[in-house]
Amino acid sequence: MEVVQAWGPAVGFTFLPHAGGLLGGKITKKEIPVWYQYLQKPSWCPPNWVFGPVWGTLYTSMGFGSYLVWKELGGFSEKSVVPLGLYAGQLALNWAWTPIFFGAHKMGWGLVTLLLTTGMATATTASWYNINKTAAYLMVPYLAWLTMASALNYRVWKDNRNKK
Repeated sequence: MEVVQAWGPAVGFTFLPHAGGLLGGKITKKEIPVWYQYLQKPSWCPPNWVFGPVWGTLYTSMGFGSYLVWKELGGFSEKSVVPLGLYAGQLALNWAWTPIFFGAHKMGWGLVTLLLTTGMATATTASWYNINKTAAYLMVPYLAWLTMASALNYRVWKDNRNKK
């Protein structure tokens, strides 16, 4: 029983980000064949099959990083409010993007959401750096992907603004 209790928080924190990803995946899967596939996309747009594995890896990485920060700060405490609060904020924005972009077809608002997510994720990473460098480094691939996703969202929005 002690082993389960010791691993419980690590597993919970690591898989928490996947909750929003799974819900968002249902929206995305529904919208790809009826809306997204008909949008003009740049030549450097990754194929659709890439997004699931990439997001799965990024969610696992950031989730484990949040566990490392939580553990380093002794759990939920006054010291953890800012670093874990920033993390929660960027995760909520991350989860909001799919219903905005794919669900509501609001590409411009999707871009705004992505830019806010990137800013919050950058602040999260900076706040984690002095607490646990490994946790901060685990956020770097996510920041790189958010940069690419923002550029892609911008191009899709720009190239399809006048389409219904």
